[in-house]
Amino acid sequence: MSIFRALAAGILSAAVIGLSGAAHADALDSIMKAKVIKVAVPQDFAPFGSAGADLKPQGLDVDMANYIAEQLGVKAEIIAVTSANRIPYLQTHKADLVISSLGKNPEREKVIDFSVAYAPFFSGVFGAKDVAVAKMEDLAGKTVGATRGAIEEQELTKAAPKDTTIKRFEDNNATIAAFVSGQVDLIATGNTVAAAITEKNPSRPATTKFIMNNSPCYVGLNKDEPALLAKVNEIIEKAKKDGTLNKFSEKWLKNPLPAGF
Repeated sequence: MSIFRALAAGILSAAVIGLSGAAHADALDSIMKAKVIKVAVPQDFAPFGSAGADLKPQGLDVDMANYIAEQLGVKAEIIAVTSANRIPYLQTHKADLVISSLGKNPEREKVIDFSVAYAPFFSGVFGAKDVAVAKMEDLAGKTVGATRGAIEEQELTKAAPKDTTIKRFEDNNATIAAFVSGQVDLIATGNTVAAAITEKNPSRPATTKFIMNNSPCYVGLNKDEPALLAKVNEIIEKAKKDGTLNKFSEKWLKNPLPAGF
């Protein structure tokens, strides 16, 4: 009797293994069969994702989601998410991809996979076009506006040449106003803030001079999906080579992709 029980147990075990293997469908294959890719994008973080005047999602991440869908030959189903729920949406398969200004860190890498970078996200020094600055040392003798206590102000305090004048303002609005009014020709801030300045004041654009802290954006996807990861990377690399990523950067971030991106 024990022999039959052992045999039955072996057959049952094999069946369970077979069913569990079948249950894990390849994500790329499923997307292509459904002809739809579900993409989580930010709903409240312009210029990467926000509601337009028509209340439809718009932004760099939305354009990237639609571009990936177009390259796959499928329809993009755009799902608006917040920073708090974007990864859970992916893990519970409510989304196939997260394109939501997502940075990469060791904790996140434990639970999801990341594509190659598709968009720049950084703190740096920006300024008027005619100001010749390309690195921290070039700030010698220059005046730079920064928000007191911000990471950019702390970095300037630590690394700028001693004869750099750092004008510290109490909040971002005051720092921005100082640049727009010409009180300072350089401003240390994030590239999304610089984009907003240029959007509202095209006669005085905040052009990128150099990067201080870099944390680019990646597409997030579930682990153990090598075919989907490879395809997304292939599409991003194509977009980088044919100028699509640069167009997205100029459209939404008001600056070309940084050198070497």
